[in-house]
Amino acid sequence: MTTGSASATNWVPNPANARVLKIDGPEIADFEDQVKLFQAGEKGEIEFLRFRLRQGVYGQRQPDRQMIRIKLPFGGLTAVQMDVLGDVVEKYTPLKKGHFTTRENVQLHHVPLAETAELLRMLGDAGMSTREACGNVVRNVVAHPSAGVSPDEVFDVTPYSAAYARYFLRHPTTQNMPRKSKVAFSGSEKDEAMVLMHDVGLVARVRDGKRGFKIVVGGGLSTNPLMAKTLSEFVPAEDFIKHCEAVLRIFNRQDEERKSIMKARIKFTIERLGIEKFREMVDEELQGDWAKKEIDLDSLMFIEDELADAPAVPTGATPEPTNDAAYDNWKRTNVVEQRQTGFNMVYVRIERGDVYANQWSQLATIARKFGGGRARIDQQQNIVFRWVRTESIYDTYLALGDIGFSVAGRETIRDIVTCPGTDSCKLGITSSMGLNKALGEAIDQMQDIDPLVEKMHIKASGCPNSCGQHHIASIGFHGAVMKGPSGQVPAYELFLGGRSTEAGGTKIGERVKARIPAKLAPAALKTVLDNYTTNRNEGEEFSQYIERVGVEQFETEFKKLKDEVGPLDRDHIQTYMDWGKTVVYKLERGEGECAV
Repeated sequence: MTTGSASATNWVPNPANARVLKIDGPEIADFEDQVKLFQAGEKGEIEFLRFRLRQGVYGQRQPDRQMIRIKLPFGGLTAVQMDVLGDVVEKYTPLKKGHFTTRENVQLHHVPLAETAELLRMLGDAGMSTREACGNVVRNVVAHPSAGVSPDEVFDVTPYSAAYARYFLRHPTTQNMPRKSKVAFSGSEKDEAMVLMHDVGLVARVRDGKRGFKIVVGGGLSTNPLMAKTLSEFVPAEDFIKHCEAVLRIFNRQDEERKSIMKARIKFTIERLGIEKFREMVDEELQGDWAKKEIDLDSLMFIEDELADAPAVPTGATPEPTNDAAYDNWKRTNVVEQRQTGFNMVYVRIERGDVYANQWSQLATIARKFGGGRARIDQQQNIVFRWVRTESIYDTYLALGDIGFSVAGRETIRDIVTCPGTDSCKLGITSSMGLNKALGEAIDQMQDIDPLVEKMHIKASGCPNSCGQHHIASIGFHGAVMKGPSGQVPAYELFLGGRSTEAGGTKIGERVKARIPAKLAPAALKTVLDNYTTNRNEGEEFSQYIERVGVEQFETEFKKLKDEVGPLDRDHIQTYMDWGKTVVYKLERGEGECAV
């Protein structure tokens, strides 16, 4: 592997390690040259910013420190890649950790700008790309980690999601759209990939024995959350990329959306034009000369015979215990049978989405031994091993326990999702990661959580932009600031009754018109749960409860919490500090780069 700058221009990616996305050696060499020009003052800041974003290099709130976002279509990782991520994290990240995102990416934080090109080469040699992981481009293509093994799926969407990612990577139409485009593939109407909250969503369908997709457009969260609308009930699989290209071509020409970055996503185009008009525009666009070209879908598809690499029936497997409550609970929440008899998906709950340097290689070892050498990331910031033999489930549990990952509660109220917040993000208002830890500890102290509470989801974002997907949580928090008697207080607003992967489909929660001090968020959580468990009907799930009773009663309760802030003195100083911080809070928010 060549990482030294002296021979950087001669570096060529290793084709033996090629994965889904093409790694371009000269492109990375050019990036290194542009970094040097920028640091020498010979490249303008805005011009360089737009350039580095397309390489997945994103500025942080800390000067000269970058976040590197690794683009992993359908969340796919190999054991080799996990080993390399461990090496990269150890070498380049001061906090020695990588972070799983809600978009099935891996992010590396606090990387010095001068070291980013070397890091990109190291990733490239393992078949990992950062190209177009940031900027006004087609972002990472997500799919549920059960794709290919789910008992519910119509067909495996993995090859098609990879084809989409490959086709639009470096595509001339998608290099500088009005805003970014996020896409998701779901293998069934169950929609575990949450396509309705995406700019473009595709749901697998079969009509008259022919594969195809339902296509939805115009979803998105942030400060104006909207659910996607149906563009087409069925498009044959061989035509789906062409239809999606028509969507993106039309979006790319919208001068109205270029006037304001706050209203530049395709959801605003659909809202402005209406889905019927937009559908007519897509039909007209498909009559253009560009649409007459043939798209070789077969050459774009990424197909692996995972079954061929699946572990054989083990000899000498450790027998399952008969009286281990912790194991039984873990198996209940974290293990799901595949449609392939004798195999299972093992979900690994990753606290706050963080994996440390020494843990990556151990996860790689588990993947090789029990998961066919692969794993997938999900939108809950967890990692999933597939193809785990039923006989090996307990040994997998023990191996995960050795690295601190054998915790139960996957996709339960304890599986809390959060963005990095003020730990690194320029737009962060509050320490959402600190909130995650505090809420998790509060839940751990609760006794006898009943099944209806257990199946709730908590998501938090450090600002209103919803990188933590708080709008579609049972209980969603987004960072804010409030005025106390002696100054600024870190705070949160809440959304209640949203849904993500629960039955009933994706749904945006209702906003509670009140702000709570950050340090009183656990108390607010208890208020919500107590109210729900006391007043719900028999079998009534939380989203149904909120639909019935509304959120006004919580506004009254939360406003009372403001009285507990008090003056900035010894008794109240903690409310003037954010979670995990030791200084009095002060709002410090920079300019974000997502829309540049």
